[in-house]
Amino acid sequence: MYRETMSVNGIGIQTAELVRTRFVKNVYAWMAGGLGVTAAASFMVLSSEKFLAAIVFNKILFWGLILAELGLVVWLSGWIHRMSVATASYAFLGYSVINGVTLSVVFLAYTPSSIAIAFTVAAGMFATAAIYGTMTKKDLTSIGSIAVMGVIGIIIASFANIFLASRTLDWVLSYAGVAIFTALTAYDAQKIQNMGYSAAGQGEGALSRYAILGALALYLDFINLFLFLLRIFGNSRD
Repeated sequence: MYRETMSVNGIGIQTAELVRTRFVKNVYAWMAGGLGVTAAASFMVLSSEKFLAAIVFNKILFWGLILAELGLVVWLSGWIHRMSVATASYAFLGYSVINGVTLSVVFLAYTPSSIAIAFTVAAGMFATAAIYGTMTKKDLTSIGSIAVMGVIGIIIASFANIFLASRTLDWVLSYAGVAIFTALTAYDAQKIQNMGYSAAGQGEGALSRYAILGALALYLDFINLFLFLLRIFGNSRD
């Protein structure tokens, strides 16, 4: 399907393959950059008692940051095709900074060694799922749809567990979250290739913008996978 479309649009198959390869590399480069920015932002907050106290004790500020994160995700996801490359870049990096600030509160609750273990396991599982999603010939659309429904179910169940305070349910949700975001990683890795095919005929701007959108999807998969693993492997600070 892709090869036929490229031929119709006058783009050679060999050139299209080169564009696809570059596009995928850019996606993962942006994702890695976003994770690096997030880690740096978290470290800076944890290194400043004054800043950390403001995040922990000022609920208005904390929830304002959470809403800002959600707003940036919605904005990037819904209006990426209307943005300049520079605007999309700043929005993604801004989201990475804000997420790092809010994650510092989570990191405060766990020991550095357990954070390192959860990160290492998450990196291994993410890489395996992403490679599978990129290499497999199987259409993962149905798996992606099931995983998205699973995310919705986890959100609802997590909200209910605020009132139930069930330790058992919390563990079930943690393992379910790992499974769901591993599946989403494979699905998104495959979907990103299709995004590259679509963007290939729209020019350099489209390739750059959709590389950022793909990076955001994989970034969210990795962060959520890491957080659920941290709930499983994490040891609380004494």
